[in-house]
Amino acid sequence: MFRIFRKNKNRPGELLDVQLRPAEQAGDAALEERLASSRNQLGQRLAELFSASKSIDENLLEELETTLITADISTQTAIGIVANLRKAIANKVIREPGQLLPAVQAELFELIEPCEQFLVVDAVRKPFVILMVGINGAGKTTTIGKLAQRYKEEGLSVMLAAGDTFRAAAVEQLKAWGDRNHVTVMSQGSGADSAAVIFDALQSAKAKGIDVLIADTAGRLHTRSNLMEELKKIRRVMSRIDPDAPHEVMLVLDAGTGQNAINQAREFNQAIGLTGITITKLDGTARGGVLFSIASELKLPIRFIGVGESARDLRPFDAGAFVNAILPIA
Repeated sequence: MFRIFRKNKNRPGELLDVQLRPAEQAGDAALEERLASSRNQLGQRLAELFSASKSIDENLLEELETTLITADISTQTAIGIVANLRKAIANKVIREPGQLLPAVQAELFELIEPCEQFLVVDAVRKPFVILMVGINGAGKTTTIGKLAQRYKEEGLSVMLAAGDTFRAAAVEQLKAWGDRNHVTVMSQGSGADSAAVIFDALQSAKAKGIDVLIADTAGRLHTRSNLMEELKKIRRVMSRIDPDAPHEVMLVLDAGTGQNAINQAREFNQAIGLTGITITKLDGTARGGVLFSIASELKLPIRFIGVGESARDLRPFDAGAFVNAILPIA
């Protein structure tokens, strides 16, 4: 069990102490262990800051704001959190430094909880098409392989489309995941038209009654307009077979890129319209705070977080478990 504080909507400023049970999978390392770097960057620093303070003053609030920003929470988001705390202090809801830690936790939880929206495969839409987008190195192809394994274990039939035709390594990596999970991978030669590969895959998946089609795409720099135009073309081509496809446009972000991840999300969302985000490599970075910036500025569903190498380490996003892992309350 762990403790999460949240705001009392009936009494502004008051906090509710809620006991939650983490949804850990048997045999998995605790999420707290995987997010230790982010917890040290945020939770430990805040705990030390508040415990060393005898009273709440302007210097303390400025230090709090700085700590949030250095934990890769955007300046705008950090300012908003501190502004809310100032109101609670002015209303004498918060009277001493020891009350600030649960108050910050409550602010972060309220901020990110709306983004906890698990991706549900709609059985009516067959195949359910997931279009994966993101820049090279974010972990897109690996995420596809892990998703394929997850859906296979759930009893769904899966097909993969090797739409990243600019990198031979991406196609080979996808085929390796396909072989491991006994999943068909539709591909063509290097340099083939990505839209054509995905079009053929969608036709085949529809004819075979496949439940889930996951399509990889190229990941050249997000600032290049040709990549975005290619993604728009893929969407247009898909619509010839299924007007509603793709049913999920999932952006894969590397948490280690910090605030640059928000810029990527903004550009991809503007170009093709995102429906979900997966954040990878959270176990290897102290920049887990970027999730709060994504939640605050983009308000897009966070589908999965990657906290390790195995397929089981691609975990459905749980807002309470995540906040507790990086800002635990004893």
